[in-house]
Amino acid sequence: MSKVNLAISGCMGRMGQQLVKSSRVDKNFKLTTLTENRLIKKKISGIKPSFNNENSFKNVDLIIDFTVPNCTFEILKIASKLKKRVVIGTTGFTKKEESLIKKFSKKIPILKAGNMSLGINLLMYLTEIASKSLGNNFLSKVYEVHHKHKIDYPSGTALMLGKGIS
Repeated sequence: MSKVNLAISGCMGRMGQQLVKSSRVDKNFKLTTLTENRLIKKKISGIKPSFNNENSFKNVDLIIDFTVPNCTFEILKIASKLKKRVVIGTTGFTKKEESLIKKFSKKIPILKAGNMSLGINLLMYLTEIASKSLGNNFLSKVYEVHHKHKIDYPSGTALMLGKGIS
């Protein structure tokens, strides 16, 4: 099986940095492109980060996006034109933006989740079961606490759990 040529957008963020580290040790991936929404002058894992554009993504098989909504849509426009697969870990989309992502998913393969953790996805499933079992006799709420670097609020995880409750 050939390696997947991988692009990571948002490479300087917390998740982006973790993805860079993980992709270096996973033999199924070849990290080929890193992008960021600002100029980065140093190389990361031997790759100079660039901006989101067609040239950056033309030789990749998969784009992983952990950025902010406006960057995600830059990526989706380019990926749609180039017929590239996209994984979206970005959160904080409006309902209108969620609808737009669904439209893009009719043109290209997209995997989108507010949290990629197996444990959180299992928790969401269990939340759905508990909510259905308790019925309308109980009021359920989601409270969250984060580290000081958290950008979006409510988080994708909180939104997922709220959707599971509803």
